[in-house]
Amino acid sequence: MMEMSVPYEASGRREQKARTREALVAATQSLMARGVTPTVEEAAAEARISRTTAYRYFPNQRALLLGAHPETRRSSLLPDDAPDDPETRLDLVMRSFTDLTVAWEPQLRASLRLSLEPGAEQPPLRQGRAVGWILDALDPLRTSRPGLDVHRLAVAIRSATGIEALVWLTDIGGLPRDEATRVMRESARALLRAALADPS
Repeated sequence: MMEMSVPYEASGRREQKARTREALVAATQSLMARGVTPTVEEAAAEARISRTTAYRYFPNQRALLLGAHPETRRSSLLPDDAPDDPETRLDLVMRSFTDLTVAWEPQLRASLRLSLEPGAEQPPLRQGRAVGWILDALDPLRTSRPGLDVHRLAVAIRSATGIEALVWLTDIGGLPRDEATRVMRESARALLRAALADPS
């Protein structure tokens, strides 16, 4: 009977291995924040971990960059005392979302590049997290505007915001980041107002 192999990080000394992985991820994120897209060797050097050890966690640069993709389990960007008005709720969500996009820009840019590679498998940017945050903001519309396709509206708003929009507005549009985030928030608001004025 063939024995199944056990992933390196799942066997023995799990806490120590978790700390090593966290150190490599932190080193990768630190390098990316400085404008470097690190190799596994560079991340290992930054974390003061041997290359051999680093490759046990991340066998190649793609795995390393995916591992450094920012993670959050937040299901909502709204405060606990969020109002019922959809436009106010959307403004609150978009302020937090654009702040996160700028804060995580190096990692998100790397993930965006990976998502455009031929044969890329379910990159992090396609997990729909931001659409869920926008749907949360628009939730009152399900009752007040039952004929409105709220999910389609959320997708439209997401298409005008996030890292893809930030890249276009800054790299191609030439806007500074504070102006780019303001444009994204204004676009979200305009899409909501247009949908409310003409639900069709």
